Amino acid sequence: MTALAAGRRHSVGLRTDGTVVVAGNDSAGECDVLGWCNIVAVAAGNVHTARNTGRSHTVGLRSDGTVVATGWNGDGQCDVGTWHAVVAIAAGWRLTLGVQSDGTVVAAGRNTDQQCDVDSWNEIVGVAVGDWHSVGVREDGTAVATGNNRFGQCRVDDWRNLTAITAGYLHTVGLRRDGTVLAVGQRKSGACDTDEWTDVTSVAAGSHHTVGVLASGRVSAAGDNSHGQCDVHEWHGIVAVAAGSNHTLGLCADGTVVAAGDPRDGRCDVDEWHGIRLPRCRPHPQSPYRS
Repeated sequence: MTALAAGRRHSVGLRTDGTVVVAGNDSAGECDVLGWCNIVAVAAGNVHTARNTGRSHTVGLRSDGTVVATGWNGDGQCDVGTWHAVVAIAAGWRLTLGVQSDGTVVAAGRNTDQQCDVDSWNEIVGVAVGDWHSVGVREDGTAVATGNNRFGQCRVDDWRNLTAITAGYLHTVGLRRDGTVLAVGQRKSGACDTDEWTDVTSVAAGSHHTVGVLASGRVSAAGDNSHGQCDVHEWHGIVAVAAGSNHTLGLCADGTVVAAGDPRDGRCDVDEWHGIRLPRCRPHPQSPYRS
C-alpha cells in the first residue's frame, strides 16, 4: 500500500490513523482531503511540467475497498464513487486506475490514447499511470501496458520476475525480484539509466526522473535534476519514495518525510509531517509483490 504520493504541484501522505496530510497547490481542490478517514493507500495525479499543465487530483483507498477522490475532474478521473472491492490504486494525468480483489482493473478518466483500455487485464496485483499510458504487473511477475507507445514505454511484454512497476511521463520502470531494475521509454532525460542499480527494494518514476530505495535504506536516482529532484544520495533510513513532476519524497523509518526538488507551491513543505504509515512489511526483492 502506498503511503506517499507526489503530483504535479502537491504532495500527499497517509498517517497511521488513516487520515491524510497534504502540501502544495490546491487550485483544483486536490488538497481537499479534510474528513477523509480509514484510508489505506493514496495516489496523486502527476503530469510533466508545461505551461498548460498544473491541475491535479488526489485519490484515497478506504479500508472497505471503496475509493474517494478530490481535485480536477475534467475528464472524469475523480468519478470513482461506485468502485468497490479495490485493493490498489494509481493516478496519472487525467486518469485513475483501481485493482480489484479479483485481479481485474477499473479505470476512470481520459482515454484518447487507449490508456483506459484495461478491461481485458487479469491477475493484476499492481498498476501505475504515466501521462498517456497505463501499466500493470501480474501475479506471475509479468507486465502489461496500454496507451501511447511513441517512445516504447509500453514495450514490457518480455519482462519477467517483477515485483513492482511504475510509470513516468514517457518511461516505464520495473523492479525485479533480484533487486535489479528494468526501464523502457524515452532515454533523453536519463530516467531510464537504471541498468547498474542493484539491491533495490522499491522504485518510483517521476515525469523525467526515477528513484529507487536500496536495501540499505539509501536512495538512488537517475534522470533530470534541473530542480534538484535527484539530490537524494545523502538520504538514509528510507523505506519508501514517491516522485512527482519536479520533486521527490522519501519516507523515513521513523514516519517522517524528506523532500528534494522544486519547492514552489509548498509541495516540499513536509518537515512537520509525522506518523506517516510505514510499509506493513518492508519490501524485499525475493518476496512476491502484493498490493
